Amino acid sequence: MLQTIKPFHAGSRNRCEIAVRCLLGASMLWLSPLAARPQSSNSQTPLTNPPPRPASVLLPAANRFPDANDQMEMRDQQSKSQNFAKANAERKKQIADDTTRLLKMAADLKEEVEKTSKDTLSLSVIRKADEIERLAHSVKEKMKLSAGGS
Repeated sequence: MLQTIKPFHAGSRNRCEIAVRCLLGASMLWLSPLAARPQSSNSQTPLTNPPPRPASVLLPAANRFPDANDQMEMRDQQSKSQNFAKANAERKKQIADDTTRLLKMAADLKEEVEKTSKDTLSLSVIRKADEIERLAHSVKEKMKLSAGGS
């Protein structure tokens, strides 16, 4: 009783064919819903933004009257803006006064420099020049400031 033994590759071929057919069948089942969907230009896609509301429709929050907290917050904002306006006006007045004083000091310094000789400067002239420099720096810093502004 001799039995013929089939070569190993012949059996594996049948197994490979079965595996390939199973994979093809599974992929067909998996892809069939995509193929069945109609491909129209009006296909609905998920919207990331809600549709715009008409201008005549107001949100409920916009229609309500301000409560005590909202009123207090509005008063605080008004007082802050008034305080900012006052501080800004005071700063502008100080800058104008300092600029006027700076102009007068510069004119006085010019007169004293013209009175001195070509090769020498008096100690008072040097002091006035230093004072003018400090005042000019102060005016420059005040111009940079903005009380509560951006």
